[in-house]
Amino acid sequence: MMDDTSTQTVLLMAIFALASLLHGISGLGVTLVTTTALASMYPLPYAIVLIIFPSLVLNALTWLAGGGRSIWQNFIYYGRRYWLLALTSLLGSILGAKLLLWVDSAYILVLLAAVIGYYVVSSLLGKQIRLPDSKPVLIIVGFSAGVIGGATNAMSTILMMYLLSASNDKNTIAKVGNMCYFLGKIAQIIVLREPIMALGGGEWQLIAVLSVLSVATLLVGIRLRRYLPQARFRQLILVILTVLGLRVGWQGVMAFL
Repeated sequence: MMDDTSTQTVLLMAIFALASLLHGISGLGVTLVTTTALASMYPLPYAIVLIIFPSLVLNALTWLAGGGRSIWQNFIYYGRRYWLLALTSLLGSILGAKLLLWVDSAYILVLLAAVIGYYVVSSLLGKQIRLPDSKPVLIIVGFSAGVIGGATNAMSTILMMYLLSASNDKNTIAKVGNMCYFLGKIAQIIVLREPIMALGGGEWQLIAVLSVLSVATLLVGIRLRRYLPQARFRQLILVILTVLGLRVGWQGVMAFL
C-alpha cells in the first residue's frame, strides 16, 4: 500500500493533469481548478506556492507561442500595446500576494469562494460584464484583477471584464490575459520568496514533475480540441469549480467559528 506522501503525490498529479487537459480542450480552468482543489488540501499560501511554477510555464507558453508570430514578436507586440494593463496587474498582484502573508487565510478562502461563485453563475447565465475601454477603467481593473489574482489565483474573473471590451479577437484576449497572469506569478515569486526558498528537494522535484505533466496534458488537450465538444467540457469545469468552491467556502466559514 502507498504511504500518505505517495498518495498525495498521485492525487496532485491527477489534479494537475485533469485541469491542464480540460484547459487545453476548453481554454478554461487550469489555475482556478488547481487552486481551489489544493486550497481544500493545504494552507492557501502553500497551495499557491505549489501552483506558481507550473502556471508560470503554461502562461508563458500561451502568451509567447503561436499566433503567427515568433516568441520575440509576441513579446514586443502585446507588451507595447498593453503595457499599462500589465503594469497595473503586476502592482496589484504584489499587494495581493502580500495579503497571503498579512491576512488570516479564512478571509481569503471566503473571497476565493465568492469569486468562484461569480464566475460559475455568470458562465451559466451566458452573460459577460463588459466595461468601457478607457484608461481609468483599465487602471482600476488591472490593479483590482492583480490584487484578486495575487491573493487567490483568480485574476481572470476580473480581467476578462475589461479584455472582452477592449478586443473582439479571442487570440488577443488569451495572449494578453496570459501575459498578465504570467506577471502575476512573477509578483507571487517576489513576495513569497521566503516560503519558496524553504521548499525541500522533494518538493522541488514534485513541482518539476507537475510542470512537465501540465505542459504535456495541455498539449494533448489542444490536440483533442478539434474532435471533442468544448461546451460539455466547460460545463464539467463549472461543476468541478462549484463543488470545490463550496468546499473552500465552507472551510473559510468554519475557520471563523
